[in-house]
Parts: sequence; structure tokens; C-alpha cells
Amino acid sequence: MTEIFGLDAFAPKDVAARVSDAGVAKARLPWLTLALLGVLAGAFIGLGALLFALVACDAGLGFAATRVLGGLAFSVGLILVTVAGAELFTGNNLIAIAWASGRVSSGELLRNWALACAANAVGAAALALLVWWSGRAALNHGALGQAVLSIAATKVQMPLAEAFFSGMLCNVLVCMAVWMAQAGRSVTDKVLAIVFPITAFVAAGFEHSIANMFYFPLAALLGAPFGLADVLHNLLPVIAGNIVGGSVLVAGGYWLIYLRPGVAAKKD
Repeated sequence: MTEIFGLDAFAPKDVAARVSDAGVAKARLPWLTLALLGVLAGAFIGLGALLFALVACDAGLGFAATRVLGGLAFSVGLILVTVAGAELFTGNNLIAIAWASGRVSSGELLRNWALACAANAVGAAALALLVWWSGRAALNHGALGQAVLSIAATKVQMPLAEAFFSGMLCNVLVCMAVWMAQAGRSVTDKVLAIVFPITAFVAAGFEHSIANMFYFPLAALLGAPFGLADVLHNLLPVIAGNIVGGSVLVAGGYWLIYLRPGVAAKKD
């Protein structure tokens, strides 16, 4: 691809190499660095989830407007993760592309996923606690708190298969947003690459495990009548679906296309 003043996007095959390189770096982060960046990512995604609930609590909006505007609002979470820098479990499912190339061991891959997921949960729950302490659930005459309770109740009642496939579809779009952000050279490029896939997954009602890790603690603080078993009924299949969507469908698909053994590194 011909560069125009160095501002053109990276070509798809170059993105694959960049994601693989990033995967190696992520898999080898010191545990404390990974944990702290994971806490930030959980809080960032929680903020996006809060903004979605804020839009959803406006009874004057129609269904489609609520979903699309809520999706736009939610996008701030991944924008913060990508631009400010943080380690998000769902986005880190792309490390699988480096694992498939033999650049990252299975132990390094699982260490990153486990620690990032746990740290994300801490960050999301911490933000939920801060939101509760701040009294923000009382916004719009308590409608925000009711929206959170309704969202959480819908999630804990979701059938296992639905939660799994919804999680899978969610992380296809999340990882595509992360993937396309790697094609950009500027903050503007990255933001534009992120907004549309994230808006799409939220508008479609797909399941993001880390966003759910914000909704459940906040709903519990607001008096939701469910327990740990109900939460795990949602989170376990959603996490599994997120992993399949991001690591198999996105990372695995692009590895087969661009990085599998025997594929020539052709120049455009």
C-alpha cells in the first residue's frame, strides 16, 4: 500500500503483525503492571456501562434510539482502554494470534487472561461501589437505579446458550474494534475505528463479561434479589463466549488468513 504523507491506515496484513507483536508484549507484562492496568480497564468499561444505563433510563426515547445512543455512550469505555492504556480481558483474547504463531506459551496466555479478568472485575466492582456512594443511582428521580436493576435482572435470567452465543458475538465486535484501532495512526483514527463496532454490539444487546461485572455489584448494592449463583449463571457462559468470539473467530481467523505457516509476506 502506498503511504500518503505517512497518514494512511496500516494494511490488514500489517495489522495482523501489529496485533501479534502487541500480544507478545501483553503476555509478558509484569504481574503488578498487568493487574493495575486491568483494574483501570474494568473501571473504564464500567463507566461506559453506566453511561448506557443513563441513556436507557430516559423513558422519552424509543427502543432503537435508546440502543444506538446507549451504544455510542458505551463506546467511551473502550476508547479509554485503547487511548489512555489499560488491559482488558476481552480485547486481550487477541493474544491468541501470537499463541497460534508459537510466540507466546499457553501458560503466558492463560496467565494474562486470568489476571486481566480478575483485575477487570475488581475495577468494575470498585467503580460500582463509588457510584453507589456518590448517590448517582438516584438520578432522574431514581430511574437510573431502576434501569441498572432491570438490566441486571435480565442478565441473570438469560438461558445459558443465549448467554454464550451473545457473549461470542459481542467479542467478535469488541475485538474487531481493537483490531481496526491498530490500523490507525492517530487518536482520531482509533476513536472512529472503535465507535461503530461497539455501538453495534451494545445496540444488538450482546453480552460483555466485564460490563456485567459492573452491573451486578451495583444492582446488588441497590438491593437486587439475586446471589452469587445467579451471577455465575450469566458470567461463566458469557466469559466462555467472549473467549471463543475473540480468540477463535477473530484472532484465529486472521491468523489463518495472514500468519499461518507457508503464507508469503506479499507486498501491496
